[in-house]
Amino acid sequence: MTQQLHIFFFPIMAHGHTIPFIDLAILFATKGVKSTIIATPSNAPHIKKVTHKANKLGYQIDTLVIKFPAVEAGLPDGCDDIDKVPSLDMMPKFFLAAEMLKQPLSDLLKQHCPHCLVADTFFPWTTEVAAMFKIPSIVFHGTCVFSLSATEHVRLYQPHKSKETFTIPNFPGDDIKMTTAELQDYIKQETWQTKLFNDSKETESKCFGVIVNSFYELESVYADHYTDFLGRRAWHVGPISLSTKGIINKAERGKQSSIEEHECLKWLQSKDRNSVVYVCFGSRTNFDDSQLMEIAKGLEASGQQFVWVVRKEKEINDEKGKENWLLEFEKRMEGKGLVIRGWAPQVLILENEVIGGFVTHCGWNSILESVTTGVPVITWPVAAEQFYNEKLLIEVLKIGVSVGARKWKRLTGDFVKSEAIEKAVKEIMVGEKAMEMRNRTKKFADMAKKAVEDGGSSESHLNALIGELSSIAMKTCK
Repeated sequence: MTQQLHIFFFPIMAHGHTIPFIDLAILFATKGVKSTIIATPSNAPHIKKVTHKANKLGYQIDTLVIKFPAVEAGLPDGCDDIDKVPSLDMMPKFFLAAEMLKQPLSDLLKQHCPHCLVADTFFPWTTEVAAMFKIPSIVFHGTCVFSLSATEHVRLYQPHKSKETFTIPNFPGDDIKMTTAELQDYIKQETWQTKLFNDSKETESKCFGVIVNSFYELESVYADHYTDFLGRRAWHVGPISLSTKGIINKAERGKQSSIEEHECLKWLQSKDRNSVVYVCFGSRTNFDDSQLMEIAKGLEASGQQFVWVVRKEKEINDEKGKENWLLEFEKRMEGKGLVIRGWAPQVLILENEVIGGFVTHCGWNSILESVTTGVPVITWPVAAEQFYNEKLLIEVLKIGVSVGARKWKRLTGDFVKSEAIEKAVKEIMVGEKAMEMRNRTKKFADMAKKAVEDGGSSESHLNALIGELSSIAMKTCK
């Protein structure tokens, strides 16, 4: 009797990473693999809630809880999620605590004897732990292979050290130009994150391989380059969320939505096709009030209907007695604009045919959701690898317009004026160019659907990986 393949999945404790990891664990489970997700106490209930339906359908997905040593690392008790870290200057302590999970992870591997460990790119140390148990370690990246390759070229060749504006050296396709201002702070200078970044990049070549949440047809030139030039093994199995449709409730993929699903859909259903722009900057971006006011002015001046997701705490006034300008804006825009405070059911919104454009921070989860629903984008990169992602969208795929953000700035972003926002919204929503981008994006959406179907590129990559892991499974844990 063939032994069932058992894989551990270990995401970093952040919603933007946990969501695709849950999708990935379920994807493997649909192929007969036993999937086990490692989670901290505060994240485990959400993961179990999302995977419950998959379990009821007969797929094997378990959750193992691992205690996060927050206090031992100098963090507040119970701080086991990036969203709970009180301030940016305490972030190094969070990653110190994560590295202190080596022994607890080893104990779990010894106890449960999985055949493979799929770990987050922010846990490069897990490759050594897996090696101790003679099992393959795979890195799962939350971005595209274009950005994986581009960041490695900048890291290796360091073109920013001699020029303010530069072309990425030895990079395929059209000349991709960047500026020093668009690069991560830990690339330009030595910070606590520099070593983590270097370790993560080097782990890509040391581990068994890399799983990418993308599909070959979207970035084939860069997929080949990543393998042939940079020498990394990679399996492109995305868009994973398309493969788990019907298994995961779309409204439950992230945090608890701040608006009732039916209320949101009712508002959208009263609008015409391609007449609403959706505005959302992910779970980490935290614009100040002055930037939010510029967004409000730009949306109003554009004359377009919109759904705008604002961080929940922005509902509170900092100055006592001051009239809440956001509430006033909402009243003024009633019927034309819907403001959602907190978490929105993004996939459900983007899937609605009334959405004609998406203002995004260029996080890869959001980009994939936009591509798979055929919605062109207004790019507003903030931090992480988002400026690289913007290059792919605008210069390679040609499915977006830039709002004009030009400086990498963690959480708060580069300041953009209302006039630029107004111009970009009109450009993505109205006119011949908008129609061309929409049609082009819909072609990529069709490609994405074919990629995850039987015989598609992503499904073939997944089957090949499972086959390879199954062939070595009997050699482990003896």
